[in-house]
Amino acid sequence: MQRRRLGTSGVVVSDIGMGTMTFGSQCNESTSHAICDHAYEAGIDFFDAAEIYPVPPQEETFGDTETILGRWLKTKPRETVIIATKVTGPGHGWFTPPVRHGKTALDRRQIVAACEDSLRRLGTDYIDLYQTHWPDHGLPYEEVLGVLSELRDEGKVRVIGCSNETSWGLMKSLWAADTYDVDRFQSVQNNFSLINRRCENELAQVCRRENVSLLPYSPLGGGVLTGKYENGPPTGARFSAYIVEGNERQKKMASRFVNDRTVETTRRMAEIASSIGVTVTALAVAWSRQHDFVASTLVGATSIEQLDQSLAAKDLILDAETLARIDQVDVEIPNPMTEDGLRRL
Repeated sequence: MQRRRLGTSGVVVSDIGMGTMTFGSQCNESTSHAICDHAYEAGIDFFDAAEIYPVPPQEETFGDTETILGRWLKTKPRETVIIATKVTGPGHGWFTPPVRHGKTALDRRQIVAACEDSLRRLGTDYIDLYQTHWPDHGLPYEEVLGVLSELRDEGKVRVIGCSNETSWGLMKSLWAADTYDVDRFQSVQNNFSLINRRCENELAQVCRRENVSLLPYSPLGGGVLTGKYENGPPTGARFSAYIVEGNERQKKMASRFVNDRTVETTRRMAEIASSIGVTVTALAVAWSRQHDFVASTLVGATSIEQLDQSLAAKDLILDAETLARIDQVDVEIPNPMTEDGLRRL
């Protein structure tokens, strides 16, 4: 497993990371621990969680993923595992804010309370990477970064990052860090995959020029790239649940991921993968890993068998011909997660 630095920090992570948002929903605790053990033995040392996990977010399961991960963490030497988690932030309609937070924001009270709760659930005295899950553009960045910097000064957090952030928001945060002498975001965790290549536009330039690492989540397009939605929503899949019983925003989210254009893109990617003798899962993870602005690609799994398909990409290098074929699909079906094919950020 290769390792890469997060931004300009001292934190170095495996270039495939373990996403844990299914722990406590699609995966019970024993299965979750077995997946973590398998990932760890394969060389993955980077595990990403969030206070609001598992998904889909529900009040009664809030924090369960961190608790499950924390109990597993006690079985390993703490210094051998890089733990990332997130403070929720506003959510912007994707989920109902937890009752504990009331009307969520990234103010001092909520960041500090969220960090203390995460430390308790994880059973550790420090978090390696603490991230804002959703931005709060109504607050000055210097206020948010100031509180996060204090947590780092107290030894509760090693480095900070953001998630679901815009190019403007990331640049604004970096300006605030320089101007007010507070910690900068070392990473940005955004959706990036073969069906959602928007990060290759402005965000990639920000990451390269400002030394911020991208941590792609959903490299399999929320599971769409496995092909399991080819004949309609399968039972037990996340977007199937969103389609059937999700709120209005979750239904809209599902339609972005699961539509005729994403399914057709998946079919073509599967042909490319088959021609070089790999699964489309391995193809998708390898493609993500080969971007120079990516530090670690976060994969999810509900079984060891699923994880092994992603791990098959750890030594896979796609040649120029294969990359060109992938790009041609993008030319013919540009950005399939938007109706008009425009790459909005």
